[in-house]
Amino acid sequence: MSDELYQRALLDLAKAAHGAGTLAAPDGSALRDSPLCGDRVRMQVALEGGRIQALAHDVKGCLLCRAAASLVGLHGAGLNAAEASALRDQVAAALAGGEPPAGWSELKLFEPVRPHRNRHGCVLLPFEALLAALDSHGRA
Repeated sequence: MSDELYQRALLDLAKAAHGAGTLAAPDGSALRDSPLCGDRVRMQVALEGGRIQALAHDVKGCLLCRAAASLVGLHGAGLNAAEASALRDQVAAALAGGEPPAGWSELKLFEPVRPHRNRHGCVLLPFEALLAALDSHGRA
């Protein structure tokens, strides 16, 4: 694994941990983990009118997973379930060589991950946890 994956801006994004913590009364919550690498993300959402009003995450994982969760924490508020699903697909496409979605320019920091397909899941896990948390809303 080369040092190019762990550039200063990516380290700073992970360290900032935007959205880290828990919500007092989440409307949805989900835990996702990767059996391949051991990353684990718990994502919580508070919704208003079908849109994320607030979110929080707890990550036990690698730098890439922590940085991606921080990015979700930075920009995830305001999304609805359909937009979050489209975002996850756009992030996967960006990792495959496409352009990052509008408003998520920090995803360019993950460009060095592109040739390391086995690490794409580390970046995608927080986005998948977000989708699962949104999906859990309203279930008993």
